[in-house]
Amino acid sequence: MKKIGFIGAGNMGFPEIQGAVSLLGCNQVTFFEANASRREYVARELGITPAASNQELVAGCEYVVLVVKPQIAPLVYPDLKAALHKESKVITSMAGISTETILRELPFRVPVIRWMPNTPAMVGEGMTSMSLNGVAEDSEEAKFAKSLCEAFGRCVMIPESLMSAACCANGSSPAYVYMMIEAMADSVVKYGIPRATAYQLVAQTVLGSAKMVLETGMHPGVLKDNVCSPGGTTIAAVEALEANGFRNALFAATDACYQRSEELAKKN
Repeated sequence: MKKIGFIGAGNMGFPEIQGAVSLLGCNQVTFFEANASRREYVARELGITPAASNQELVAGCEYVVLVVKPQIAPLVYPDLKAALHKESKVITSMAGISTETILRELPFRVPVIRWMPNTPAMVGEGMTSMSLNGVAEDSEEAKFAKSLCEAFGRCVMIPESLMSAACCANGSSPAYVYMMIEAMADSVVKYGIPRATAYQLVAQTVLGSAKMVLETGMHPGVLKDNVCSPGGTTIAAVEALEANGFRNALFAATDACYQRSEELAKKN
């Protein structure tokens, strides 16, 4: 029996599988991806053997990770019902689908852990929010899930009731950061900086700024104030951001993301 198998190998599944391979080795990891060309690509890139079907994967793995879109979940549940065994543990990263929803679809209760990773996992800098939902924090299941998350980034534990909010904080928010990087680069290309140089300047600045928050432990407001010299260029820029609704736009984005996550939860 393999240690872990992933159902789904898309943009989010691939880095999770890659992290598992780095943690456990090729022989302990498998996956199934319905798209044949994608399945062949992932197998070739990571040097692992895919399962022939979802049912084969479920039957042959201790941990089963569901990395499919929420609307695909009803197609996966019958395979779980057919092949789940007493040693099975389930990890889900499906947005908007609660642990209890998944448990209702299983033939018997097994440990189910829910997490919300993000795409920076592709470069080993993912941020995953994890909910244990009754699984003890000092259990082997919790320790293993945490070690797997840390193979592709960082991990924090939260109650499942906060998972929709976490989707806003780390699940969807990389898109906002990419939009900001693109916009900041465009704004200086206007003044003559070559585009490739602009992306490098801005992206490294975002990376370094985030690292300052994580590694210094200082409040972001203090770090911001440290850049704002009295009467200088930065405070003038900050004033313009505030006047144009920078913070309000982020609050509005979070509200929209949260509401959609809650809608998905009600549908499922």
